[in-house]
Amino acid sequence: MKKLDAKKLRKSEPTPEELKKIKRNPIYFVLDEILDTFNVGSMFRLADAVAAEKIYLCGKMETPPSSRIHKAAVGTEAWVQWDKVDSVTKLIKRLRNQGTYIIAVEQDPQAISYQSLEPRFPVALVLGHETKGISKKVLKEADVIVELPLLGINKSFNVWGSAAVVAYKVLEAL
Repeated sequence: MKKLDAKKLRKSEPTPEELKKIKRNPIYFVLDEILDTFNVGSMFRLADAVAAEKIYLCGKMETPPSSRIHKAAVGTEAWVQWDKVDSVTKLIKRLRNQGTYIIAVEQDPQAISYQSLEPRFPVALVLGHETKGISKKVLKEADVIVELPLLGINKSFNVWGSAAVVAYKVLEAL
């Protein structure tokens, strides 16, 4: 792992050869109508950080090219593979048919703590709209629903922050 100074950390322009050398992990991010472009851009950075296979941008949400996504993504949207998909439920069914384990990250009575998660690979992490969350229809399609314990007064956590905690938990199982 390269150690870079603060200025170099924010500037990356990988060559095609460097990108080919990255061993992609069998992790997909499924973003279901994420509203905040900061969260979308941050998800690209997270996908790059964990060497995820791909991001799916589902439903009504902003997609690259976008100056707002670019600012938060610090350019990672240019080399993290992504696809725009209209229907999150059709995508989840397709991924499941390909053998993908579906993990919804959401507060729900059926949720288990992320600490108890025992993923199978490949895995898809489904993340929902910041206000509406993941729909009941989509939650029913998940193999498991996980949540983070919230110990303070506020009972919600940022979508990309939640994704990061769960993604790194998933990496532990590789």
